[in-house]
This record gives sequence, C-alpha cells and structure tokens, in this order.
Amino acid sequence: MDMPAADSSDSINSSLLSSNISMMDLLFDNRRFRVMPGNPDIKQLATDLIHDHKLEEPFFVCDIGEIIKKHVDWIHYMPRVRPFYAVKCNDSPLVLETLAGLGTGFDCASKVEMRKVLELGLSPTDIIYANPAKPRSHIVAAAELGVQTVTFDSKVELLKLKNYLPGARLVVRIRCEAERAQCPLGMKFGVNVEDAMELLDFAKSMDLDVVGVSFHVGSGCMDPPVFLRAIASARLLFDYAARELGYNLNLLDIGGGFPGNTGTSIAEIASVVNNALESFFPQGCGVEIIAEPGRYYVAAAFTLVTQIHSIREVKGDDTTRYMYYINDGIYGSFNCIMYDHAIVRPEVIGIRNADALDLFECSIWGPTCDGLDQVCSSEMLPKLDIGEWLVFGDMGAYTLVAGGTFNGFPLPKVHTVSSAATWNTLSDSMKTQAFVVDDVPVFPNSGVGYNRDAVGWGCVEGAVIGGVVSHYSNETEDGQLINIASSTSSDDDSSISSESDEGQSSPDQVIIGNNNF
Repeated sequence: MDMPAADSSDSINSSLLSSNISMMDLLFDNRRFRVMPGNPDIKQLATDLIHDHKLEEPFFVCDIGEIIKKHVDWIHYMPRVRPFYAVKCNDSPLVLETLAGLGTGFDCASKVEMRKVLELGLSPTDIIYANPAKPRSHIVAAAELGVQTVTFDSKVELLKLKNYLPGARLVVRIRCEAERAQCPLGMKFGVNVEDAMELLDFAKSMDLDVVGVSFHVGSGCMDPPVFLRAIASARLLFDYAARELGYNLNLLDIGGGFPGNTGTSIAEIASVVNNALESFFPQGCGVEIIAEPGRYYVAAAFTLVTQIHSIREVKGDDTTRYMYYINDGIYGSFNCIMYDHAIVRPEVIGIRNADALDLFECSIWGPTCDGLDQVCSSEMLPKLDIGEWLVFGDMGAYTLVAGGTFNGFPLPKVHTVSSAATWNTLSDSMKTQAFVVDDVPVFPNSGVGYNRDAVGWGCVEGAVIGGVVSHYSNETEDGQLINIASSTSSDDDSSISSESDEGQSSPDQVIIGNNNF
C-alpha cells in the first residue's frame, strides 16, 4: 500500500494563522521560547542568541515544529498504528508534554520514566512498560502506579510478574532483527518464535494474562522488509495462542527502528508495515497496533551549538591541520557517538561566509582532559578562530538524556522555537484548551522531579500550574499576542517571577509564586 507524500506543516495549518502575529519570547531560567511568524531559521536564531545574550556555553535549539510535523507524517503514513514514544530517547519535559498533547502513548523502561509520564496527568493505560528484564522494585512501582501492560521474554520474568504484578497484561517479545540497524538489540532481548510458544505455555500454566506480541527490529533500522518478517512471525504466535491455549491476543507492538534525521522518511517502512498488517492483521480483526518510535520524533528537532575555545595548529611536510577544541564532547551531548553510533557533522555559523573560504583538514575535540574525547576525526572546514561557533544538526536522540558533567562541564541548556503555524496546530489539537501555552500542553505539577533543563510554562485562562490559578488574557485589545515571561530568581527554584529587562514586573506579565519546577 503506497502512500502519497504528507503535506508540510505550513500548508496544513496556514488557514489557522493570523498574518499579523509577531514574534513572542518567553523567558524561563535564562532560556527562551520564541514563536516566529514563519519557519524558524535555526542557524540565524542561534547567531542572534549568541549575539544578543553574549553566550559562551554550548546550547541546544529545539524546533517544536519538527516534532509536530513528524506526528502529522506518522498519522498520514501509518494511521492504524498508535505511537508510544520511547522516553529513553529524549526525556525532556518539553518533548513529553508536546507528545502527550498530541495523543501519543509512552514506552517506558523504568519506574522513573513511568512517573515522569504520569506526572503529566496521563492514564497508566497510555504506558507500555517495555523493558523485558525488570528489577523487582520497578515492577512493584508499576503495580503502585497502575501500569499493567508489560513485556517479557523469559520464564524468570514471568515468575517475578506473577509475584509482584499478577494482574498484568503481558506482551511476549520475540526476536526478529534487521540485517542493518544503527543499534542492534536482538542479542539482548527477544526470543525465537518456538521459544515464545513455550513461554506462552508457561504463562498459561500460571494463569497469567498474555494479551499480545511485541518485537523490536533494532534502533535506526535500515532494512524495511524485516517488518514483514516480524509481523508474519507475530501472526504465528497469535494463532498458536488461540488454538492451543485459548488466549485471545489483542495487541501487536511493532517496536521502533524508524529513522528521524533530517531528510529521512518513514514512507518505505510504512508501506511494508501497512501491507503486512493488511495481510496478517486486517482492519477489523480486533487487534490494536502500536509502535515505539523514539529518534523518529526528536532527532531532527534539536540542533547543538558549540563554541571553539582552543586551537592547535599541526604542521606537516606539505599541509597544516588544525585541532579545534569545543565546549561540549562525548561525555556530554556527544555521548551519542559512543552509545548510539552517531556520525556528527559540523557547520560554521556567524558573520563569515564559510562557503567562500578555503578549507583545511581538521579534527574536533571535546573540553575534557580525556584523550578519548574526540567529536570528529577528520573534517574540512575554513580556518577558524577562538570564539567562533559550530552547529551540529540532528542532535535530539540519545544526547541530553545520557550526557554527564565529567570534569565539571555542564550540559547545554535548551532554547525552544516554533513557527506561529506550529503554535496554532498544537493548541488546536489539545484535548483541554486551558492547558495550552505556546504550542505546549501545561499539566498540573509538570516538571516536578525533572532536571534543570525542564521548561516551566505560564498558564492561560483558568489553567493551574503548581497549585496556583491565574486568570488573564494573552491578547491585547487589537488582537496582538502579548509577551509573557517567566524566569527563576533563586537557585532552589522556590519562586518563579516574570520581570522586564529592568527587573520590574511588567503589566503584561504574570507573577507565579511558590512553584516548584
């Protein structure tokens, strides 16, 4: 089943947008949320942020529109498959809140991830606990939180679930690997179909409720036909469970593996999936189809901006090479090089026209004292100076979530941007309009327990944040959007106030006190 190309987010939502909207900044914890009249120019925005705020530390720019566009594409290409976002990929509250507002479910691997999702106000039924090997305390936490849908791939796991989560809705994970994947997973999780049949027998003998089958072909799949093989294998288990054990399985989880970098598409995988579903699980068969996309949603939405702080010139017989040292490395955001097998590519931003300059071979290094901290081994760039900036695109997947602060170097902060069309899109899709601000759904207590990269949002009419109710309009008399800012003034986040550049509360801004973001 071939699908036509999805419309762009601009064309989909242009009718919703007033042409006279102006840019809007929200300040929180020294970060900005900007709503732009048109499509954000990430490089120009990064340049403006550096210039306007005299920045020297690395930072991310997150384009929320990219996440929403990916969701529009997903619904277009695979309308039968409900996405359960893989929280491990990027657990930024901004990302989780946006996806929650769009109606996705969530794939969680631990009690911390489950709590983060439930703090958004979602139902435990919106979670699949998709870690086949779970610590006892995490199973107990799942029971306390009401999370019932869990995966397994061994008898030992079934015994633990029988003891600590006896009412669970169990999903057996089978092994079906892609021939080419960025991160293979089959060596750790999943069982062959024959072994899965034995597990179903064992589950039946213990009176456990098995409801479905899951698989994961590998993160960053480059072998679309593997989905056909996996779905066909799942059908064998569905039939065996019904014929031999009396199970009425009703859930198929096709896992992850969907590409998300700029320029990629899920169209080819979607065609394979849709055709396989039509053959083995046709519409109306009573089976719910879900998936666990992670990098698909967030990879292209985040751009990392880094500064060159040191340079070393290496002279050879005929050439000169340069070693550029930047303020983020593999112990921070670039851990994706080690853990996710990512290949990153730098681009120069700033006032110079890099395309018109001679190029020199160079390597790029992180800021720590470890010789392993190399970001790029060989690139061709202009001769650069200390204080210049390099940007790296497609940095939203497995970066911030796994970064550390080795040698005392902090993780980058996140600056968020969207087009006005994006803002309108997400606001229009929210189930509860009162909990929407600048594209992002706001839930009571959202942000509690999150890291300092959490974004705190103001509230619209009647919305509640941290137990404080505020009533105000976000429009002026002539219909223009006003500037609403929130920023913390203390290290312990005990209060959140909105101030103008002069440090005084603006009449168009709202002071929200006694919050604990």
